[in-house]
Amino acid sequence: MVTFDQKIAELLNNWTVDGWPVGNLILCIIALALCVILCGTIGIEREWRGRSAGLRTHLLVGVGSCLIMIISIYGFPEIFSHDVARLAAQIITGVGFLGAGAIMHRNSGVKGLTTAGTIWVVMAIGIACGSFNFILAFVGTALILFVLTSFKKVEIRMNRKNPTILLTVPADKNILDIILTVSKEFECSVHGLSSEISESGGRKTIDVSYQATFENNEDRLAEYASKIEHDSEAISIQILGHR
Repeated sequence: MVTFDQKIAELLNNWTVDGWPVGNLILCIIALALCVILCGTIGIEREWRGRSAGLRTHLLVGVGSCLIMIISIYGFPEIFSHDVARLAAQIITGVGFLGAGAIMHRNSGVKGLTTAGTIWVVMAIGIACGSFNFILAFVGTALILFVLTSFKKVEIRMNRKNPTILLTVPADKNILDIILTVSKEFECSVHGLSSEISESGGRKTIDVSYQATFENNEDRLAEYASKIEHDSEAISIQILGHR
Protein backbone atom coordinates (compact mmCIF):
# COMPACT_ATOMS: atom_id res chain seq x y z
CA MET A 1 0.00 0.00 0.00
CA VAL A 2 1.38 3.40 -1.04
CA THR A 3 0.38 6.30 1.23
CA PHE A 4 -0.14 9.91 0.18
CA ASP A 5 3.18 11.11 1.59
CA GLN A 6 5.07 8.23 -0.04
CA LYS A 7 3.49 9.18 -3.37
CA ILE A 8 4.84 12.72 -2.92
CA ALA A 9 8.26 11.25 -2.07
CA GLU A 10 8.15 9.18 -5.25
CA LEU A 11 7.32 12.23 -7.38
CA LEU A 12 10.09 14.32 -5.81
CA ASN A 13 12.62 11.54 -6.25
CA ASN A 14 11.94 11.60 -10.00
CA TRP A 15 12.22 15.40 -10.29
CA THR A 16 15.33 16.58 -12.12
CA VAL A 17 16.58 19.99 -13.27
CA ASP A 18 18.89 19.92 -16.31
CA GLY A 19 19.53 16.29 -15.59
CA TRP A 20 20.39 16.88 -11.93
CA PRO A 21 18.24 14.93 -9.41
CA VAL A 22 17.33 17.81 -7.09
CA GLY A 23 14.04 16.32 -5.94
CA ASN A 24 15.56 13.88 -3.47
CA LEU A 25 17.62 16.70 -1.91
CA ILE A 26 14.45 18.76 -1.38
CA LEU A 27 12.76 15.66 0.03
CA CYS A 28 15.58 15.16 2.54
CA ILE A 29 15.40 18.81 3.62
CA ILE A 30 11.62 18.49 4.15
CA ALA A 31 12.17 15.32 6.20
CA LEU A 32 14.78 16.99 8.44
CA ALA A 33 12.71 20.17 8.92
CA LEU A 34 9.61 18.16 9.83
CA CYS A 35 11.67 16.03 12.23
CA VAL A 36 12.95 19.17 14.00
CA ILE A 37 9.37 20.46 14.43
CA LEU A 38 7.86 17.19 15.66
CA CYS A 39 10.70 16.05 17.94
CA GLY A 40 11.17 19.63 19.16
CA THR A 41 7.52 19.74 20.24
CA ILE A 42 7.98 16.67 22.43
CA GLY A 43 11.30 18.05 23.72
CA ILE A 44 9.65 21.33 24.71
CA GLU A 45 7.01 19.42 26.70
CA ARG A 46 9.78 17.55 28.57
CA GLU A 47 11.74 20.78 29.09
CA TRP A 48 8.66 22.54 30.44
CA ARG A 49 8.22 19.79 33.02
CA GLY A 50 11.87 20.13 34.08
CA ARG A 51 12.97 16.65 33.04
CA SER A 52 16.63 15.67 32.73
CA ALA A 53 16.33 15.07 28.97
CA GLY A 54 14.83 18.18 27.42
CA LEU A 55 14.64 19.98 24.08
CA ARG A 56 18.23 19.52 22.88
CA THR A 57 18.41 15.83 23.79
CA HIS A 58 15.16 14.99 21.99
CA LEU A 59 16.17 17.04 18.94
CA LEU A 60 19.58 15.35 18.73
CA VAL A 61 18.09 11.85 18.98
CA GLY A 62 15.29 12.57 16.49
CA VAL A 63 17.38 14.41 13.90
CA GLY A 64 20.21 11.87 14.25
CA SER A 65 17.78 9.00 13.61
CA CYS A 66 16.34 10.85 10.61
CA LEU A 67 19.82 11.47 9.15
CA ILE A 68 20.88 7.84 9.56
CA MET A 69 17.67 6.68 7.87
CA ILE A 70 18.27 9.05 4.94
CA ILE A 71 21.87 7.86 4.64
CA SER A 72 20.60 4.28 4.68
CA ILE A 73 18.37 5.07 1.68
CA TYR A 74 20.63 7.37 -0.39
CA GLY A 75 24.12 7.03 1.04
CA PHE A 76 25.26 3.83 -0.65
CA PRO A 77 26.08 3.36 -4.34
CA GLU A 78 23.58 1.32 -6.28
CA ILE A 79 26.28 -1.17 -7.23
CA PHE A 80 26.27 -2.38 -3.62
CA SER A 81 23.22 -4.32 -2.53
CA HIS A 82 22.05 -3.15 0.87
CA ASP A 83 19.10 -3.48 3.20
CA VAL A 84 17.81 -0.05 4.29
CA ALA A 85 16.29 -1.60 7.42
CA ARG A 86 19.67 -2.68 8.82
CA LEU A 87 20.70 0.80 9.95
CA ALA A 88 17.23 1.41 11.40
CA ALA A 89 17.63 -1.71 13.54
CA GLN A 90 20.97 -0.43 14.82
CA ILE A 91 19.37 2.93 15.72
CA ILE A 92 16.74 1.16 17.84
CA THR A 93 19.42 -0.75 19.75
CA GLY A 94 21.65 2.28 20.27
CA VAL A 95 18.89 4.61 21.46
CA GLY A 96 17.68 1.86 23.81
CA PHE A 97 20.99 2.12 25.66
CA LEU A 98 20.71 5.93 25.69
CA GLY A 99 17.22 5.73 27.22
CA ALA A 100 18.47 3.34 29.88
CA GLY A 101 20.90 6.06 31.01
CA ALA A 102 17.96 8.33 31.85
CA ILE A 103 16.52 5.79 34.31
CA MET A 104 17.57 6.07 37.95
CA HIS A 105 16.73 3.72 40.81
CA ARG A 106 16.27 5.30 44.20
CA ASN A 107 14.79 4.17 47.47
CA SER A 108 11.53 5.85 46.49
CA GLY A 109 11.36 3.80 43.29
CA VAL A 110 12.37 4.06 39.66
CA LYS A 111 12.66 7.53 38.12
CA GLY A 112 13.00 8.60 34.51
CA LEU A 113 10.99 5.87 32.78
CA THR A 114 8.74 8.36 30.97
CA THR A 115 11.71 10.43 29.81
CA ALA A 116 13.46 7.28 28.60
CA GLY A 117 10.26 6.41 26.74
CA THR A 118 10.08 9.81 25.04
CA ILE A 119 13.73 9.49 23.96
CA TRP A 120 12.84 6.16 22.37
CA VAL A 121 9.73 7.45 20.59
CA VAL A 122 11.46 10.54 19.12
CA MET A 123 13.87 8.03 17.59
CA ALA A 124 10.83 6.35 16.00
CA ILE A 125 9.58 9.73 14.76
CA GLY A 126 13.01 10.45 13.29
CA ILE A 127 12.97 7.10 11.46
CA ALA A 128 9.45 7.82 10.17
CA CYS A 129 10.56 11.23 8.85
CA GLY A 130 13.77 9.81 7.38
CA SER A 131 11.83 7.08 5.55
CA PHE A 132 9.37 9.77 4.30
CA ASN A 133 6.35 8.47 6.21
CA PHE A 134 5.32 12.00 7.12
CA ILE A 135 1.66 11.29 7.96
CA LEU A 136 2.70 8.50 10.32
CA ALA A 137 5.17 10.86 12.00
CA PHE A 138 2.46 13.52 12.47
CA VAL A 139 -0.07 11.07 13.92
CA GLY A 140 2.55 9.48 16.18
CA THR A 141 3.62 12.86 17.57
CA ALA A 142 0.01 13.87 18.24
CA LEU A 143 -0.65 10.63 20.13
CA ILE A 144 2.53 10.98 22.19
CA LEU A 145 1.66 14.55 23.20
CA PHE A 146 -1.85 13.42 24.10
CA VAL A 147 -0.47 10.69 26.37
CA LEU A 148 2.07 13.04 28.01
CA THR A 149 -0.47 15.77 28.76
CA SER A 150 -3.88 14.16 29.29
CA PHE A 151 -2.80 10.90 30.93
CA LYS A 152 -0.77 12.81 33.53
CA LYS A 153 -4.04 13.87 35.17
CA VAL A 154 -5.26 10.26 35.21
CA GLU A 155 -1.97 9.15 36.76
CA ILE A 156 -2.19 11.79 39.51
CA ARG A 157 -5.75 10.76 40.30
CA MET A 158 -4.74 7.10 40.58
CA ASN A 159 -1.76 7.98 42.78
CA ARG A 160 -4.10 9.59 45.28
CA LYS A 161 -5.39 6.14 46.11
CA ASN A 162 -1.87 4.64 46.10
CA PRO A 163 0.50 7.12 47.79
CA THR A 164 4.13 6.16 48.31
CA ILE A 165 5.34 6.48 51.90
CA LEU A 166 9.03 6.99 52.71
CA LEU A 167 10.23 6.34 56.26
CA THR A 168 13.52 6.62 58.09
CA VAL A 169 13.39 4.84 61.43
CA PRO A 170 15.90 3.65 64.06
CA ALA A 171 17.46 0.29 63.17
CA ASP A 172 16.24 -1.33 66.39
CA LYS A 173 12.56 -0.89 65.47
CA ASN A 174 10.61 -3.82 64.02
CA ILE A 175 9.24 -1.58 61.31
CA LEU A 176 7.62 -4.36 59.26
CA ASP A 177 5.39 -5.44 62.17
CA ILE A 178 4.49 -1.81 62.89
CA ILE A 179 3.53 -1.12 59.27
CA LEU A 180 1.43 -4.27 58.96
CA THR A 181 -0.32 -3.74 62.30
CA VAL A 182 -1.21 -0.09 61.60
CA SER A 183 -2.22 -0.88 58.00
CA LYS A 184 -4.58 -3.59 59.20
CA GLU A 185 -6.11 -1.17 61.69
CA PHE A 186 -6.77 1.37 58.91
CA GLU A 187 -7.91 -1.28 56.37
CA CYS A 188 -4.99 -0.43 54.12
CA SER A 189 -2.99 -2.81 51.94
CA VAL A 190 0.78 -2.55 51.49
CA HIS A 191 2.59 -3.05 48.16
CA GLY A 192 6.16 -2.86 46.88
CA LEU A 193 7.80 -2.60 50.27
CA SER A 194 11.59 -2.18 50.17
CA SER A 195 14.14 -1.26 52.81
CA GLU A 196 17.84 -0.67 53.27
CA ILE A 197 20.11 0.03 56.22
CA SER A 198 21.84 3.40 56.33
CA GLU A 199 23.34 5.76 58.87
CA SER A 200 21.99 9.08 60.11
CA GLY A 201 23.53 11.26 62.83
CA GLY A 202 26.03 8.59 63.84
CA ARG A 203 23.43 5.85 64.38
CA LYS A 204 22.12 3.09 62.17
CA THR A 205 18.72 3.61 60.58
CA ILE A 206 16.40 1.82 58.17
CA ASP A 207 15.04 3.57 55.08
CA VAL A 208 11.69 2.11 54.07
CA SER A 209 9.47 2.82 51.07
CA TYR A 210 6.12 1.28 50.16
CA GLN A 211 2.77 1.99 48.56
CA ALA A 212 -0.30 2.20 50.75
CA THR A 213 -3.62 1.46 49.03
CA PHE A 214 -6.74 2.81 50.70
CA GLU A 215 -9.94 1.32 49.36
CA ASN A 216 -12.39 3.28 51.49
CA ASN A 217 -10.31 5.31 53.96
CA GLU A 218 -8.32 7.63 51.70
CA ASP A 219 -9.29 10.63 53.86
CA ARG A 220 -7.52 9.01 56.84
CA LEU A 221 -4.08 9.08 55.17
CA ALA A 222 -2.78 11.88 57.41
CA GLU A 223 -3.99 10.01 60.51
CA TYR A 224 -2.46 6.78 59.19
CA ALA A 225 0.92 8.44 58.54
CA SER A 226 0.86 10.08 61.97
CA LYS A 227 0.21 6.72 63.63
CA ILE A 228 3.10 5.09 61.71
CA GLU A 229 5.39 7.97 62.64
CA HIS A 230 4.45 7.75 66.32
CA ASP A 231 4.67 3.98 66.70
CA SER A 232 7.96 3.65 64.84
CA GLU A 233 9.49 6.81 66.36
CA ALA A 234 10.34 7.79 62.80
CA ILE A 235 13.21 10.19 62.18
CA SER A 236 11.49 11.38 59.01
CA ILE A 237 8.39 10.53 56.96
CA GLN A 238 7.31 11.62 53.49
CA ILE A 239 4.17 11.01 51.45
CA LEU A 240 4.57 11.06 47.68
CA GLY A 241 1.91 11.06 44.97
CA HIS A 242 -0.88 12.48 47.12
CA ARG A 243 -2.64 15.77 46.35
